[in-house]
Amino acid sequence: MTYQETLDFLFNALPMFQRVGAAAYKNDLNNTHAICAHLGNPEHSLKCVHVAGTNGKGSTSHSICSVLMEAGYKVGLYTSPHLKTFTERIKINGADIPEKEVVDFVEDNKAFLEELKPSFFEMTVGMAFWFFAKEKVEIAVIEVGMGGRLDSTNVVMPEVSVITNIGFDHMQFLGNTLPLIAGEKAGIIKHNIPVVISQKQEETFSVFQSKAHEMQAPIYFAEDFIKVKRSGISSSGRRVFEIIEQDEKSLIEIDLHGNYQEKNLAGILQTLKILKNLGWKIDESAVKNGLSHIVSNTGLKGRWQILGYHPLTICDTGHNEDGIRLIIEQIIEQKFNNLFMVIGMVNDKDVSKVLSMLPKNAWYIFCQATIPRAMDPEELSKKAMEAGLNGEIVKDVNQAIEKAKKSASKEDLIFIGGSTFVVAEINNL
Repeated sequence: MTYQETLDFLFNALPMFQRVGAAAYKNDLNNTHAICAHLGNPEHSLKCVHVAGTNGKGSTSHSICSVLMEAGYKVGLYTSPHLKTFTERIKINGADIPEKEVVDFVEDNKAFLEELKPSFFEMTVGMAFWFFAKEKVEIAVIEVGMGGRLDSTNVVMPEVSVITNIGFDHMQFLGNTLPLIAGEKAGIIKHNIPVVISQKQEETFSVFQSKAHEMQAPIYFAEDFIKVKRSGISSSGRRVFEIIEQDEKSLIEIDLHGNYQEKNLAGILQTLKILKNLGWKIDESAVKNGLSHIVSNTGLKGRWQILGYHPLTICDTGHNEDGIRLIIEQIIEQKFNNLFMVIGMVNDKDVSKVLSMLPKNAWYIFCQATIPRAMDPEELSKKAMEAGLNGEIVKDVNQAIEKAKKSASKEDLIFIGGSTFVVAEINNL
């Protein structure tokens, strides 16, 4: 098989949630267990950090990976969805899985996969575990795809589990209240394995306490141990945060520009402390260097990423209520004359709440990513007008961006987002 033939098999033969939505969702781990057993259970030998949460789990996963790399470890990283290429999902020390390894995995296991008919995600998780075991990574950071309890990644026995926060997303699968969603995320809490909760939320506190007690798992609400405050921009352009721990203050620079990293950082630092206590050698220089070189070490994209200046052009993959709220807060902090919003969304979510939050003093250009789940821009425009937003339709993502650039002056701001898949289609990202 060629690499393109392999991708065609993966994307077409196996249902892919990112593209088609509910049809690809599986509500048990049977296929994952079957794939892992077929591969010789590579997950059993995998030392890892398991990261769940509604928002921030991607940034948290990449941050922990970067620090572990700076500490000298051979680190696997499994994340989803990919932005540009399939191979982004599976990395070792920041390098994508080689295309040949993807081809070899599918060729060697094609008959089994065709008989089992797993989802795209189930198969990809199996591929990641196989590759990490084959390459003998010392530790891997494994990001949950959706939820936790029934997520395909939830067959690992980690060193430490992390749950970043709980918000409203994927409610048709996880429940329509924060405690119900938290119950699904809490499914990654394992017997006697420490768990870190990055954000302490009143609605979900007791859910996590109860699950941790049931599993006899030490639980750490990171905010109880580490306080984080924004502290401006460094001379190198990185975000600076003040860290307060046991009355001691220090400064940490991060090369991710989103204000929302403030909410992730306590959980990241608490997780690293636990790993250190478990015997992993992570000194302060590894922490500082790792957090200041996340993008260059791991290739993370699409988190408040500045694409250009004059006009200031920014993209972000945030797409649910909490993610959009934090993005809007940061947009408002910027200095600009006029605001242009290039926006596309998916069609299997109630977008009305997100639309009601968006600034009404902006000009919107509604577009559509080229996936089956993408909402028709005509429908999105209609719903946006009902929410008091004004704009126009340019279906193609990059043509919509070009339209915004032609309309904007040097003192204006262009934001591109609303969906991970809109950001994924930006040329030269």
